[in-house]
Amino acid sequence: MVHVRSLALDASVRRVGGGRVLIGGSPLKLIRLTEAGAAVIDCIEHGKSLPETTATQALVDRLLDAGVIHPSYTAGQPIAAVTVVIPAYRTSQARLRQIVDECPDAAAVVIVDDASPVPIADIAGATVVRRGVNGGPAAARSTGLAQVFTPLVAFVDTDVEVSSGWLTALLAHFADPRVALVAPRVESATGRSVLARYEFLHSPLDLGRRPARVRAGTRVGYVPSAAVVARVDAVRSIGGFDESLRVGEDVDLVWRLDEAGHRVRYEPGVTVHHEPRPTVRTWLGQRYRYGTSAAPLASAHPGNLAPVRVSGWSAASWLIAVLGWPVIGGGIAVATTALLARKLRDIPDGKREAIRLAGLGHAFAGRSLASAVTRAWWPLAAVAAVVSKRCRRVVLLAAVAPATFDWFTKRPQLNPASYVALRLLDDLAYGTGLASGALRERSLDALTPDLTSWPKPRSPASRDR
Repeated sequence: MVHVRSLALDASVRRVGGGRVLIGGSPLKLIRLTEAGAAVIDCIEHGKSLPETTATQALVDRLLDAGVIHPSYTAGQPIAAVTVVIPAYRTSQARLRQIVDECPDAAAVVIVDDASPVPIADIAGATVVRRGVNGGPAAARSTGLAQVFTPLVAFVDTDVEVSSGWLTALLAHFADPRVALVAPRVESATGRSVLARYEFLHSPLDLGRRPARVRAGTRVGYVPSAAVVARVDAVRSIGGFDESLRVGEDVDLVWRLDEAGHRVRYEPGVTVHHEPRPTVRTWLGQRYRYGTSAAPLASAHPGNLAPVRVSGWSAASWLIAVLGWPVIGGGIAVATTALLARKLRDIPDGKREAIRLAGLGHAFAGRSLASAVTRAWWPLAAVAAVVSKRCRRVVLLAAVAPATFDWFTKRPQLNPASYVALRLLDDLAYGTGLASGALRERSLDALTPDLTSWPKPRSPASRDR
């Protein structure tokens, strides 16, 4: 059964200029439409059938790649057979039995025992492949991939809880021949402990409620391999998982698929649950390991990973303000707003849009820079705080303000002191791992900010598409 696709605008998108201009997507884009293009967007907004023309398909492809629109599919049968691969190490038989039972529609289930001290016993309904040497998640998945003879493969980690039918909605995305990998939302399992409640709100595996085209430097720049479905030929064509990476191998795979011209989709309409670390020590160790992956990834994918991506003008404005010249910093912010207004002068209400975009951009930049001070750059910030009273105030503000803002936004079942403290420990552990990885790689790429400017105006010939 072929699944019927519908399209919807991303929640970030605004239509201005009488509907002839789209502002939104990730990274933020300004797209000018012809009359026919605006008619296509009208159809998408009102759920109508699209014109079956080459120009319409070209526009839809462009908007999908820009993260401006997202596809959805009706329920139905899986469009292709899928094999489930489960990399396992020191996993109980009961847990593996549970995962196998939750994948009743799969063509096959392959469990890869990554050289557990006590070998995993055979399980009915699954094939157990045993490795002689522990190689880590990437090596275990590669071993499982070699056993796959179906068009699609699903990788499921042993600390993830899935439910029956979770594959169907993900498999539907492969109606698009360019889609190579689809990932569900990975929520942290709920618990009563303070750590579990924090993790439920701030897990790095949970990428939010909004669907996305996954690409480096965008709102959803990666998806974790805790649970993903992929096109086997696409994964094999790029060499599969990089077995030299013990952490970050999933991010590397996603970026290489994107660089090869494939699409990677994030589908939050399907949710699985990840078991959080049980103690603060193991939780901090997890965050530290995540941090160590940044430098190797930055070396392998130059330009894809930066601790901060903001306008250079915004960064200059905030830096000058915190150094003691707030009026000058504010003046730079006003000047950049005026420059943006000039670029938007041919759009109705261009000045209003410029003020809105510039204001949100400067606010986002301030929050991002503050977070980086206590996360990626905390060793440097600590040294600065020791030698400068002003820097101490800035570091203290950076440590408290973003976390407090998050607490007020999310209203978690945690008191603000506990939430802010855990958020700070989270950042410090990740930042320590990042610094350690940078030292091993002898590279500062993962610590270097990306200070992009406002989007440059495009030529008239490239505007009206």
